[in-house]
Amino acid sequence: MEYDIRREPVYGSMRLDKTRLVPYNRESALEAAELLKYGELVAIPTETVYGLAADALNENAVKQIFRAKGRPQDNPLIVHIASMKMLPPLVREIPDTAKALAERFWGGPLTMIFPKSDKVPCITSGGLDTVAVRMPASEAACEIIKRCGFPLAAPSANLSGKPSPTTARHVFEDMNGRIPLIIDGGECEVGVESTVICFKGDKIHILRPGGITAEMLSEFGEVEVDRAVTAQPEKDERVLSPGMKYKHYSPKADVYVVNAHGKTFEEYCIKRSRFENDLIVLGAGVAERGVFHDYGSTPEIQAQRLFALLRKADELGAKTVLVEMPEHSGMGLAVYNRLLRAAGFKIIELEKEYGNN
Repeated sequence: MEYDIRREPVYGSMRLDKTRLVPYNRESALEAAELLKYGELVAIPTETVYGLAADALNENAVKQIFRAKGRPQDNPLIVHIASMKMLPPLVREIPDTAKALAERFWGGPLTMIFPKSDKVPCITSGGLDTVAVRMPASEAACEIIKRCGFPLAAPSANLSGKPSPTTARHVFEDMNGRIPLIIDGGECEVGVESTVICFKGDKIHILRPGGITAEMLSEFGEVEVDRAVTAQPEKDERVLSPGMKYKHYSPKADVYVVNAHGKTFEEYCIKRSRFENDLIVLGAGVAERGVFHDYGSTPEIQAQRLFALLRKADELGAKTVLVEMPEHSGMGLAVYNRLLRAAGFKIIELEKEYGNN
């Protein structure tokens, strides 16, 4: 069957009775590719989080991503490819450092920003003259891209502002009735979105931390971290990467990052729980009891669990979520970055007041 990808998608202008959720296999990959060729949206698994995919070069299809998510259109999308052959048509130049990083980390959770070619619609790049590109490690994602024969724009498959989905069930909660198909590839291995970098002279500039850490990138040159990774950008500031400008990853509850550890952290949270109903606590390696939920003793485990636990807060009807401060290096920087956005930069500085027991 031949499709005219210039037409408006069938599902884009109406609400579906129900979205189909099917396991990843050869047949479902083919079905996903056929829908994507027809200009539709499909939620696909990646190693980072589930992505809401559309033909990155089809302006009408990409518009449906913003509509389905309720996403601001000045927020650029990441373009996903399945081989290095797909990169040159999308960009005007490829720095030598980018080639070396691609050889080492693609497929994987690394996104690189390049000057874009005329093939990439402005809506895909958020009106910028650059395009963000990555090659996922996920077998399912790459197989679907290969069957399509074109790159896919694929931001996280959630309603804008909510915690990113790391299971197909999370996607279904947000996208049921908004898209025709979700491909279930199991739980995401990394659990947070990809690292996003650009190149400033000889420096590798991190715009969003993720599974490829600053320490890993430092083997390829000097690395600097954008101030917006741990600080709120100015209101009218143009941003190059998703996840920098708007409040993200947040449940309905108010989230606070608590800068304390050990007894200081636990005693503070216990005291608050005595006077506040509908409160849950995410602690690093804590014993699960009462309001306390363990979100992992290492940054890697915290990254895998964080979004699912923030969604669980909504399921439990929590009004307040207190989260123990993660590390600020390695994978911990990615967790910290996501928590700052989820909390709207609200930090409780206990250690300054009471010290660390």
